[in-house]
Amino acid sequence: MTSAKTSFYPSLVRLALPISLQNLIAFTVNFADNIMVGRLGDLAISGVFIGNQIHMLLQLIVGGIGTALVILATQYWGRKDTGSVKAISAICFWAAVCAGIVFTLFSSFFTSRVAGFISTKPDVIESAIPYLRITGFSFVFFAVSQVLIASLRSVENVRFGMNAALLALCVNISLNYTLIFGRFGFPAMGVTGAALATLISRIIECIVVAVYVFRFDKRIALALKDLFRLEKSFINDLLRYGSPVVAGELVWAANAFAYTIIVGRFPADTVASFNITGMMNTLVYIWMSGLAAAVGIMTGKKVGAGETVAAIKPYAYRIQRFFICVGIVTGLFVFFAKDILISFYNISPEAAAGSGRLMTVLSVTIVGTAYQMTSLFGLVKSGGDISFVFKNDMIFVFLVVIPSAVIALGAGAPAWVVFLCLKCDQILKCCVAVVVVNRYKWIKNLTKTASVEH
Repeated sequence: MTSAKTSFYPSLVRLALPISLQNLIAFTVNFADNIMVGRLGDLAISGVFIGNQIHMLLQLIVGGIGTALVILATQYWGRKDTGSVKAISAICFWAAVCAGIVFTLFSSFFTSRVAGFISTKPDVIESAIPYLRITGFSFVFFAVSQVLIASLRSVENVRFGMNAALLALCVNISLNYTLIFGRFGFPAMGVTGAALATLISRIIECIVVAVYVFRFDKRIALALKDLFRLEKSFINDLLRYGSPVVAGELVWAANAFAYTIIVGRFPADTVASFNITGMMNTLVYIWMSGLAAAVGIMTGKKVGAGETVAAIKPYAYRIQRFFICVGIVTGLFVFFAKDILISFYNISPEAAAGSGRLMTVLSVTIVGTAYQMTSLFGLVKSGGDISFVFKNDMIFVFLVVIPSAVIALGAGAPAWVVFLCLKCDQILKCCVAVVVVNRYKWIKNLTKTASVEH
């Protein structure tokens, strides 16, 4: 037991840190794009915003495919069945490629219709067309690189994904500076330059990831020929276990859309408060999701290796206790650091006061986020009970979060009350998590008895 405790924290940090940094780098790419394009004016920002909404939807779908890959393949990795990991990776590879192709076709060849679906303003649509038409060709490259990185993550190789994301960030920022503003002899291309920078960085990232996976990685030893060996039984498994994962991502997309609509009903100073708090919430979420993903990899490996309930109980107890402490520490940090963060913004006193109230709410809900995210995703979902988490999210988003926020808004409640409604599931889910986790019915070995030989 002592050795298990000793190895737990180093393993958690070794997996969580690169994943969190990869997520942070991806966030930084979008943040840098917005800052650079923001110097071109409102229309340019609006055009890029539309393009990013399409990319965000693809990211949710590909992310769902990648999550399903990791959950299922990690269990096979737990029993060192790399043949099955290859088979699962191949199916997910083609699923991601198909999603990328569909998005590319619509974005690059039906651009005005896609942009018109999001915005009704002719000038905004006109600004979005060149950006969306060019970035549309990057979607397949993005899908390929992300699913290959997910396959590496399933066998505990998390460091390379972080390095690939860092490379994409450096290339994207450098090309943005060169092509948007016309540096080093290049013409100033504005939004078109930003689109080309995104496309080129995605192509380079995809090439680097593919070369590493097919030439240098020794854990999976995935070869190009493996991509054409599609095992029907694994297709059925991925449809069964992957569908709730992808659907769950779409539920959160609907939740984010409703959040945007509700926040948009407030005055400008209150919207600014929500935006500032949202930035802190995103940074915390990046940190928590990295930790939850690391717990998920560790859990899937244990379940796939055939560990008994008795062996997993101490591990699950340690996870719950540790992440309650993580949530409390993070919440205290947000509470005491909120005034420092707000001071960086040149906003009205009303917006600053509103931001303080919202961050106070956030500092409390973060405690719940730390516990329920790692418990429900890191243990329950990755331990094999995938459909439960999807159903739980559906209930909370559509029957609790959105209705309560709409009622509070309609009743004229202050912004912090509406924000509390939008975040209340983070606390309420803890009640569900503590019961479900400690019943241990979520431990389900999803692997097949026979290995797939390659």
